[in-house]
Amino acid sequence: MADTDPDELERRIARTRTELAQTVDAIADRVSPKRVAERTVADVKSRAGHLVASVGDALGVTPRPVEYAADADQVWEEERPNLAPVLIGVGAVLVVGAAIALWRRRRRR
Repeated sequence: MADTDPDELERRIARTRTELAQTVDAIADRVSPKRVAERTVADVKSRAGHLVASVGDALGVTPRPVEYAADADQVWEEERPNLAPVLIGVGAVLVVGAAIALWRRRRRR
């Protein structure tokens, strides 16, 4: 049947109390506002990193780690991404959009 040894029962009770205290501490740590905020910030940083990588891939720009130099200008002297095609594309879209808007306005008159 059940153990009736008082010492064994006390050890089991002490072990159960310790496990329960650890569980309660873990739950309190998980729901604390500070920890929730830390997890949220980490999640936002991760999503932003993925977004930057996706945009970089779409633009053909490969993100590289920042290299530190004694002179700040040396860091930027390396290879700058060529944004000319992107800017030309944005300009073309704006011109076409403006032309369509003007054309519709003139048709209404």
